[in-house]
Amino acid sequence: MATLLRYYKFSLVFTAACFALGLWYGIASTDSVSGVLEILWIIFILSILEISLSFDNAVVNASILKEMDEKWQQRFLVWGIAIAVFGTRIVFPLAIVAIAAGIGPIEAIDLSLNDPEQYEAIVSGAHIGIAGFGGAFLAMVGLKFFFDADKEVHWIGVVERNLSKVAVLPAIEIGVLLLVLWVISLQLPEEEALTFLTAGVLGLVTYIAVDALGEYLNMREETRKNASGEVMRSGLGGFLYLEVLDASFSFDGVIGAFALSNNMIIIALGLSIGAMFVRSMTIHLVRKGTLSEYRFLEHGAFWAIIVLGAIMLTSAVLHIPETITGLIGGALIGLSFWWSLRHNRREAEEVKDALTPG
Repeated sequence: MATLLRYYKFSLVFTAACFALGLWYGIASTDSVSGVLEILWIIFILSILEISLSFDNAVVNASILKEMDEKWQQRFLVWGIAIAVFGTRIVFPLAIVAIAAGIGPIEAIDLSLNDPEQYEAIVSGAHIGIAGFGGAFLAMVGLKFFFDADKEVHWIGVVERNLSKVAVLPAIEIGVLLLVLWVISLQLPEEEALTFLTAGVLGLVTYIAVDALGEYLNMREETRKNASGEVMRSGLGGFLYLEVLDASFSFDGVIGAFALSNNMIIIALGLSIGAMFVRSMTIHLVRKGTLSEYRFLEHGAFWAIIVLGAIMLTSAVLHIPETITGLIGGALIGLSFWWSLRHNRREAEEVKDALTPG
C-alpha cells in the first residue's frame, strides 16, 4: 500500500489543494451550503470523468515515457502539469474565445467569469476546428503504431498483420487520414468543411513536426542504459510529444465538461485533478513495468486512441456522448488486459509442461 501511495502522493496533495480552492470559491460565490456542495460535487464528477476517459492516454504515455530516463519522467510529472492544467484546461479555451470573438485575453477572462453562458457558446461553436485538429493528431498517433513494418507482436492478428504488411508503402497512414478528412468534409456545409479540413491538415502537420523534432532531438542527445541494460534517452523530444498528445486528448474533455458546468474555474479544477492522476498512472505503469508484463495492453490503448480520433473526427457531423467514448476505450483496454493474462497463463503452462518429466 505504501509503495502504491508513493506514485500517487503528489496527485492526492494536488487534489486536496483543488478541493480547498473549490471550497473557497464556493463560499465566495454562493450564499448557501447547498451551492458550495454542488460546486464540490461537480469538481469531483469532472475529475472522475477525466480519469476514466484518459486511462488509454496513460498507457500510451507510458509506452513513450519508458524510453526516457528517470529525470525526464519526473519532469513530465511535475513540469508537465503546468502545461496540462494552465495550458490546455484554462489558456486553450480562453484563446478560443478570444480568437472567435475578436477580443483580448483580459476580455475573454472577464467573459468566462461574468457571462459563462456566452463563454460556453463560443467554445462549443469552435467544435468543428477542434474536432478536425485533435481527431487528426490522435488518429495519426494510433495509425503510426499499427502501420509499422517492423512490428512483430500482434493482438488482433488478422488486422494488425495486414496493416504491418502494407506499412512498406511510404506514408500510407497519412494517405488514409487525408482520405477520411475529405470524406467527412463532404458531409459539412462549405464554410465548415473548409474549417474542418484546414484544422485536420494542421493537426497532421503538427504530428509530423513534433514527431520529427523528437527524432532530431533524440539523435542529438546522449543515450545511456538503465539498470536492466535498456537504452534510455534524456527525453526533451518525447516530453514535447507527450504534451501535444495530452492536449489532443483533453480537447474533447474540455468541450464535454460544459455538460456539467459552464464555469471556467469549476471546469479547470475538476479536469486538472484528472490530468494529475493520469500523470501519476503513467509513472506507475512505467516504474512497475506493466507494459512488458501485459503483452497486449499497449495495443488496446492504441486501438482506443484510433477509436477516439475517429469519434472526434466524426463528431463534426454527428454528436457522440463522451460516456460512450470512455466505455469503448475502457472495453478495448480491458479486453487487451484480459488477453494478456490469458497469454501469460498459456505461456506458463507451456513452460511447466516442458519442465515436467515425460
